[in-house]
Amino acid sequence: MILDSFDLTGRVAVVTGGNQGLGRAFARGLGEAGALVAVLGRTAAHNEAAVAELVQDGIRAAAFTADVTDKASLEAAADAIEATLGPVDILINNAGTCIHRPAFEVTDDEFAEVMNVNVTGVWNGSQVFGRRMAAAERGVIVNVGSISAQIVNRPQWQPAYNASKAAVHQLTKSLAAEWAPLGIRVNAVAPGYVRTEMAPVDKPEFRRFWIEDAPQQRAATPEEIAPSVVFLASDASAFMTGSVLVIDGGYTVY
Repeated sequence: MILDSFDLTGRVAVVTGGNQGLGRAFARGLGEAGALVAVLGRTAAHNEAAVAELVQDGIRAAAFTADVTDKASLEAAADAIEATLGPVDILINNAGTCIHRPAFEVTDDEFAEVMNVNVTGVWNGSQVFGRRMAAAERGVIVNVGSISAQIVNRPQWQPAYNASKAAVHQLTKSLAAEWAPLGIRVNAVAPGYVRTEMAPVDKPEFRRFWIEDAPQQRAATPEEIAPSVVFLASDASAFMTGSVLVIDGGYTVY
């Protein structure tokens, strides 16, 4: 049956930044599809709260504390995840941050923070878990990009974020090409405006451009992005690698 190809029963999935927003929805979606979910974030209390919700709903999940910008902490987390849940089959590189400010006002530290979390974090996660996938000759990585890799958002300026997400898209394609012979697929999702803590979609100054300029005239919920992540993580997308899946309510058609 076709829906069997979406089944993740028994597979171990890691979601970085999985304790809030999009990451929390991704963790739930993967768990509902049958995966054993590792919620990985740098705030232990938030990780535990997210896992408690999942476990209450019958999803097997566990919390792990690590900072994606610190490769040593990711290595330690990878060891702990494997010991607790088993070898990792799926990695969702979701952790991210954003600065809304004109380029001349962005400090060096702020620029470095955005690039470290959004790009180096994806690189670190891909290396740490990718090596283990390569040894097993199988694995799936899904990176969380953005339509900001393709457009310049308005009315706010966010040059560091836009540059970081463009890097994520290109890194996705580069790793996909290199790691296909190793049995590892690498794809990305590029969401448009989603109603999360990072996106004040209902503020009038943003709504005019973020919502009214989109054909569907609304923002997404995190739960509407999660099924696409499940698709890319599952055998339903077995012949996809190096793809960037845009999910934006039509925003980028103009």
